[in-house]
Amino acid sequence: MKILVTGIAGFIGFHVAKKLLEKGHEVFGFDNINDYYDVNLKYARLHQLGINSSLFEAGQQVKSNVYSKLTFAKLSLDDRSAMEGLFKTEQFDLVCHLAAQAGVRYSLENPHSYADSNLVGFLNILEGCRQNKVKHLAYASSSSVYGLNEKMPLSASDSVDHPVSLYAATKKANELMAHSYSHLYRIPTTGLRFFTVYGPWGRPDMSPILFASAIQSGKPINVFNHGKMMRDFTYIDDIVEGIMNVLFTPATSNTAWDAMNPSTASSKAPYRIYNIGHSTPVELMYFIESIEKAMEKKATKEFMPMQPGDVLKTFADVSELEQNFDYKPTTSIEEGIEKFIGWFQSYYN
Repeated sequence: MKILVTGIAGFIGFHVAKKLLEKGHEVFGFDNINDYYDVNLKYARLHQLGINSSLFEAGQQVKSNVYSKLTFAKLSLDDRSAMEGLFKTEQFDLVCHLAAQAGVRYSLENPHSYADSNLVGFLNILEGCRQNKVKHLAYASSSSVYGLNEKMPLSASDSVDHPVSLYAATKKANELMAHSYSHLYRIPTTGLRFFTVYGPWGRPDMSPILFASAIQSGKPINVFNHGKMMRDFTYIDDIVEGIMNVLFTPATSNTAWDAMNPSTASSKAPYRIYNIGHSTPVELMYFIESIEKAMEKKATKEFMPMQPGDVLKTFADVSELEQNFDYKPTTSIEEGIEKFIGWFQSYYN
C-alpha cells in the first residue's frame, strides 16, 4: 500500500509514519514545518525518520536514509497547485490526514491561519482523493468539537453544534465537508476525534511539556480554573493503534442509519466518526502530581481562572471503536507519564 501521511513532522504524524514504515508500507509524508512551535523539534522528528533537513527546499522530494520506503517533501496544504500535482503524480492508495493548524488558544490570535490550513487545505485533500480515486481518507478531528456539551461520556453520536473556539469550528467543518464528499462521490472517509494526546515527541505548547519544562527550570506553572478540570489523557501508542485499525478499514454505509433519527457518527454514505481516547478522565491536579513524581521534584503552582476556549472536562465514549475494532487503550496515566518524562529529560538535556 502507498500511503500519504500529512503533517509527518508533527507529533501524531511522526508516530504514525514510523509505525507504517515498520510494518513495511510505502509512505509519502509532507509538512510545511511552520513556526507555530519550535521547528527544531519538528526537524528532530524528521531526523528520527532519516530525513536530513539540510537537503530539502519547498517542493523538493527527499528520500530517507533509514527507511527505504519513505519520501518527504516540504509542502503546504493550502497550495492548491502543489496538492493537485502531488496526488496526480503519486497515486496514493490511502490518505492519513493529520496536518492542520493546531491549538485552541492560538486560534483566538491568528484565525486566518486556521481558515487557510484547516478549511482550504482540507478541501484540497478532499479534491485530491476525489480526482485520484483514493480508497480511504482517515483524518484528524478533535475532542474540541464537543464544545459546550456537558453530557458525559462524550459520544460520537452527540450533537456538536456549540464549539467554543475557531479551531473546534474548523474541525467540525472538516467532518461536514468529508460527509458531503462521501455522499456525492462515494469516497470512504473516517474522522477521528483525538482526546488530549501526550507522550514522547509531544508538542511543546501542550500541558505535559509546559508543566515539565517549568518544573525542571524551577518556574511556576499556570493551573487554569484553579485546577478544577479533567482531561481524558491518551498515550500516543494507544492513539496510533486506533489510527492503524481505522486506516486500513475503509468506512462503509450504515444500512441501519435512520434519517428520522439521524446519528452524526455514521451515514448512508461511506462515512464514520470515532472518538479515540482512554475513556478514563484524569483530574488536572493528579496529572500534575504524576509529573512531579516522575521528575522527583515539586511544582510551584499559580492558580488562574478559566481560559477562553477551554472546556471543564473531556471523557471519551469509545464503545463504537471498541465494538468495530476491539480497541482497548492499555497505557495508564502513571505508565504514560513515566515514559514521557524519560523522553523529555533525555531530549531537552
